[in-house]
Amino acid sequence: MALVKYNNNSISAVTSASSIPSGALTHIKTLTASSSATLSFVDGSNGVVLDSTYPIYKFEFINIHPASDNVGFKFNMSVDGGSNYNVTKTSTVFASYHYENDSSTALSYGGNVDLAQSTSDQQISGGTGSDNDQSANGSLTIFNPSSTTFVKHFLGCVQTSGGDDRSLKYYSGGYGNTTSAVDAIIFKFSSGNIDAGKIKLYGIKDS
Repeated sequence: MALVKYNNNSISAVTSASSIPSGALTHIKTLTASSSATLSFVDGSNGVVLDSTYPIYKFEFINIHPASDNVGFKFNMSVDGGSNYNVTKTSTVFASYHYENDSSTALSYGGNVDLAQSTSDQQISGGTGSDNDQSANGSLTIFNPSSTTFVKHFLGCVQTSGGDDRSLKYYSGGYGNTTSAVDAIIFKFSSGNIDAGKIKLYGIKDS
């Protein structure tokens, strides 16, 4: 994210607000869950932009709290405005964890949640707990989703307070193997509703 700094001289030279350059990260839409089965961002719907306006889109997850215990947070992509979320994906996932009671730690490859030419939802978090103080937080970045030349790469990093009382961090990456423009993204848990939390969508400008 680009930061723009000003001093007294630069501010005094400004003649209108429109002449002040903005940063690279532009907020587009915030969705707030309330016992929601899914949260979806569809280009052109309710103020959502997910097209060639930006080459990179970033989703931020804030205190995503599941109704069910120990469930993974997932996403999928659509090329038909959200009618079907079934883009073929190939991905890789690894995770690290540490239990509250210090009984176990690990860094391992997530062979049970990676995908190989699959239309299934991609898991981007570990099992998140449903206790009142547990949630998932992190981000997912999608690169050039409107391209009709390249596949659609994504990178995820999500930290959860696990349903089995551990700190669990998931790193995911892969690509939607389609040259059609991706115009919608959906989020859900592997089971049960999204009880609470916010997802913010940002566009990242060209440098």
